Amino acid sequence: MARPVVGIIGNAHVINEDYHVHASGVMNAAAIAHVAGALPLIVPTDLDLVDLETLRAACDGFLFTGGRANVHPEEYGEVATEAHGTFDRERDRLTLPLIRTCVDAGQPILAVCRGFQELNVAMGGSLYPEIRDLPGRMNHRMPPDGTLEEKFELRHDVALTEGGIFHQVFGATTVQTNSLHGQGIKKTGERIFVDGRAPDGTEEAIYVDGAPGFALGVQWHPEYNAGEDPVSRPLFEAFGHALERWASGERGDRLKSA
Repeated sequence: MARPVVGIIGNAHVINEDYHVHASGVMNAAAIAHVAGALPLIVPTDLDLVDLETLRAACDGFLFTGGRANVHPEEYGEVATEAHGTFDRERDRLTLPLIRTCVDAGQPILAVCRGFQELNVAMGGSLYPEIRDLPGRMNHRMPPDGTLEEKFELRHDVALTEGGIFHQVFGATTVQTNSLHGQGIKKTGERIFVDGRAPDGTEEAIYVDGAPGFALGVQWHPEYNAGEDPVSRPLFEAFGHALERWASGERGDRLKSA
């Protein structure tokens, strides 16, 4: 049987000041191929190149990746400021309606870091531009210097809901994760259930309540060391099982909240 196909949402970059590309980190593809057991395909984030109907038909599920550019605050009814950072409006145009369509259909999605924020915004939520500026919050951004291992090292615990979906996936109510984000949830979107929080209260694990399929998001980067990390591996394995069910024609998600 052929492996399921996962569309990995790419990010726009410019190489050598004039060569435009859509790209994604190798660790995203490796996590999908080696842990989820699926075929990774990078999706150009430009609706002038991709139409949603054909894209969804070509893929069994989607990985909404992290990225330096942030969701534009216009998408949640706010005005852009310097604190909001840089944007990728073409990615916004593709990912937000794609998320909503996949959620409605039950097509599996896993949303990571910026993808986590996209999931919340797609469902009607909003974001803080810089959570480290909020009273009582820690700095969740990655260290500006150091090795890759130092940037992706485990930084804090995430407390999960007893009996919730992520408890089922990880087999624990507290896990350790890395932390490489500046923004965070301000208002939760409709049907977004917060299933895990950092010690400072920052939302770290969410799912779409009542979704007919796998629709999970995490604020950290589980793709790093996904084959060995005790938190990353079961998450991508669970995603892989959902992809297999979708590819075989089975609809409905076996993961249910308490």
